[in-house]
Amino acid sequence: MRHTVRPGAALIAALAAVSVGAAACSTAPPPPGPLAGTATPAEHPAAPPVSPHPAVADPALGAQLWQAAADDDAAQVRELIARGADLETRGEHGRTPLVAATKNRATAAARALIDAGADVNATDDLADSAYLYAGAEGLDEILEMTLTHGADLRSLNRYGGTALIPACEHGHIETVRRLIEAGVDVNHINDSGWTAMHEAIVYGDGSSRYRTVVAALLAAGADPSIRDGAGRTALDNARRLGQPAIVELLNKD
Repeated sequence: MRHTVRPGAALIAALAAVSVGAAACSTAPPPPGPLAGTATPAEHPAAPPVSPHPAVADPALGAQLWQAAADDDAAQVRELIARGADLETRGEHGRTPLVAATKNRATAAARALIDAGADVNATDDLADSAYLYAGAEGLDEILEMTLTHGADLRSLNRYGGTALIPACEHGHIETVRRLIEAGVDVNHINDSGWTAMHEAIVYGDGSSRYRTVVAALLAAGADPSIRDGAGRTALDNARRLGQPAIVELLNKD
C-alpha cells in the first residue's frame, strides 16, 4: 500500500516566510525626499564667483590724475592712485597720464606713475610711448625709469624708427650711450631708409657731439656701409654735407 508523504509543519512555515518577504520588497516606499523648506539645486543655483576687482574706476578720478600728471603734481598723483584712479586713462591726443607727464617733462609725476605700475610702452595717437619719447628727447631720468620697468627696446615710433635713431639725430650723447648699453639695434633702418648713423650725419652738423655719437655707434657695431634710400653710405653723406671730422672718423674705421 502506497503512503503519500505530506510536508512537515516546519517546511510549510519556511515557505510562507519567503513569500511574505518578497511581497514586502515589491511594495517598499521610495526613499524620502528633501525635508520641507530645504531648497534643491534647481531652485537656488550656485552664485557666480565674486570678481576680485568689482569696482569700476571713476572716470572723474582718471581725468584728475591725467591733469595732475601733466602738471607734475606728484603728491596729487599718488593720492589719486591711492583712491583708485585708472593709471591708463586717456586724455588729450590719446595720451595716458604717463605719456602726458613725459611730454611735459614732469619727472616727479612720471616716477610716481611708473612706481605704481603705469605701462611704459602705452602709446598715444602719435605712437609715442614714455620710453620712445624720453629716448628721442634726451629725457634721461625718465628714460632710465622706463628701461628698468620693462621698456620694449624693439618698439618703433611713427617713422618706423627705434628710440636710438632720433636720439642720434638730436645728438643726445648720454641717451645714445644708455640706449646702446640697453641693447637697442644700432643698424635698424627706419621708413626713410636711414639708420641711427645716417640720421646723426644727415640731421647733425658735424660738431664734436655728433662725432662722439658716430664714434659710439661704430664702437657698438654700427655698419657704416649700409646705404640709405638714396643709395648713399654714411661716408657719402658726411662728405656731401661737409663734415670733415665725421669723414676722418669713418675713414679710420
